[in-house]
This record gives sequence, structure tokens and C-alpha cells, in this order.
Amino acid sequence: MIELRGVSHRYVTEGRREMTTTLALDGVSLRIPRRQFVAIVGPSGSGKSTLLRVVAGLLASQEGAVEVAGARVSGPSADRAMVFQHAALYPWQTVAQNVRFGLELSRQATGADADRIVGEHLKLVGLSEFADHWPHQLSGGMQQRVALARALAVSPSTLLMDEPFGALDAITRRRMAAELLALWEREQRTVLFVTHSLDEALVLADRVVLLRDGRVVRDAEVGIPRPRDPDSVPEDPWFLELRRSLWEAL
Repeated sequence: MIELRGVSHRYVTEGRREMTTTLALDGVSLRIPRRQFVAIVGPSGSGKSTLLRVVAGLLASQEGAVEVAGARVSGPSADRAMVFQHAALYPWQTVAQNVRFGLELSRQATGADADRIVGEHLKLVGLSEFADHWPHQLSGGMQQRVALARALAVSPSTLLMDEPFGALDAITRRRMAAELLALWEREQRTVLFVTHSLDEALVLADRVVLLRDGRVVRDAEVGIPRPRDPDSVPEDPWFLELRRSLWEAL
């Protein structure tokens, strides 16, 4: 269970003559059950990424509380792995070394154990044959799969994804969404997924939370049965009705 209770966060920018305060989150309260896939959707500046960083422990909420599995979030933890919009791979490390880095940093595995875990997760994302490649030799979608493997390798209970497909072209983005959908249906971890795409959210998630001006304006169960075919979901009458309703709320 992830729980946010009355969470608020402000950014303060100091100019030459005055300080500007921006309210990014305004009293957000959410409960996210274990193994639920939740999409956070909203326009730019609505607080989506701030919410994700507060749950990750990268930002401290100035008001309210965030708890994961009953423990107060006070900083980053290996049980919450983050995948960003850009893969952020180390260019001087091979694909396998990039995936291994998280294991070594968290001291979860070394030596042969680390090699086995790296191999398993590269196979999981379909990149076993690229283990010895350098990041610049991979496409954008492949780099994001490496980033996903790196996040999953540390066995997090929660996966936090901040517009992970936002920098990809439309075709690659659709393929990556389909791969993530299949991966979640096998792994079933708790996922918080930030996206600007309402269609993407409805295809992937169990639940869609709409943010506007730092506040939750709608919290909707998707209700489309799993397993899902990402090509046929948009043709579901419930998908079309819910999409229309959520667009009106945005």
C-alpha cells in the first residue's frame, strides 16, 4: 500500500528582486493498493512529476505524509525504483554493466549472483544479445528497455515511471507500451506511471488519476478485463466512454 495524506509541495524561485512560490501539489490524498497499476495524467505543470518524486523520496513533502507499506518515506529506497523519460544510461558502461550498476549500488548482489540477475532481466526485456553493446549503439526504445531492466533488477515492490516513453516516436512508443503491458501482467508490481497520453493510460492502467493545478480532480477505475490486447482495447465501448468522460474532467 502506498498512501499519501494531504501532501503539498511548493517550489521557491529566488529572483533578483523577489522570490516566487509555485504550488506544485495541493493537499493530495491517495491510496494505492499493492500490485495496482495507476496512471497519473494531467497537463504540463499539474504536479505529476512532483508527486512521483515525493513518493520516490527524491523530494520531501512540505505538508502531509507519504507512507509505503506502513513506513514513512524519508528518502530513496531500493523498494521504489524510478524510470525517467530519458534512459540516463552511463555511456562508458555496456548494457550489462548499466543493469548491474543498480545491484552494486544497493549491495543486493555481486559476482556470479549479479551476473545471473543481469542475464535474467536482459532476457526479460528482450536484450540478451545486446549485453556487450554500448548505449550509443542502441535505439531510443532499446535504451529505455535497458533502463527498465536496471530498475527491475533490484526487485522493487514499486515501479515509478515518469513519462518513460515521452521522448520516443509514435511507433516505438506503442511497441514499448505493449511490452510494458505484457511485462506487468507477468510481474504484477505496483506501478505509478506518469503520462500526458490519456489513451496510453487507459490501455495500461487499472486506475487513472487526473491532476490539475496540483490537485486530484478525478480518480477512475478503468475496469477493462486483463489480459489486454493493446490493439483492441481502444475499440472497447467502455474505453471510449471513459476516455470522453476523463477528457471533460481535464
